[in-house]
Amino acid sequence: MLIHLRFYIPEVYPALKKVVFVDDDIVVQKDLSGLFSIDLKGNVNGAVETCMETFHRYHKYLNYSHPLIRAHFDPDACGWAFGMTVFDLVEWRKRNVTGIYHYWQERNVDRTLWKLGTLPPGLLTFYGLTEALDPSWHVLGLGYTNVDPQLIEKGAVLHFKGNSKPWLKIGIEKYKPLWEKYVNYSYPLLQQCNFH
Repeated sequence: MLIHLRFYIPEVYPALKKVVFVDDDIVVQKDLSGLFSIDLKGNVNGAVETCMETFHRYHKYLNYSHPLIRAHFDPDACGWAFGMTVFDLVEWRKRNVTGIYHYWQERNVDRTLWKLGTLPPGLLTFYGLTEALDPSWHVLGLGYTNVDPQLIEKGAVLHFKGNSKPWLKIGIEKYKPLWEKYVNYSYPLLQQCNFH
């Protein structure tokens, strides 16, 4: 349930105007302060699009046999990477984005619009409110596929999205050093975990 807290960021931080949100399976390897000066052109959300393949289009996440989905959303609309986003909280509040999130959650009580997770309701909530960021801000796939080494080197954040997280035995070996170099193994709680 904690992953749904992202939809309440303006309430959690009422004094903030902008925030950069990162998932817990991300390594930040470059300065992100430039995200705060990007013009979101009146949008609420800035994120890297993921529609290079058909898998990342809306029709893969939502039930288009449902009339409510079919009536409001283009099935070929481009999805975006929810793991690292910049939010304009002033626009969020102005447009009542949390209210939009609640609207779609209430319509999906019977799980007929989408199954589980936060990406589908995020796609609905921020539909038409997302500004595409340069892909070098957010490099995806390090938890399930091969990623071009040049993209990894240029990426501001590396996202270990997928099942093969670097701290697990099934993690992709060649990507584990990208995460491990930032781990402080002397931290008492980490010493109790079986990371090695």
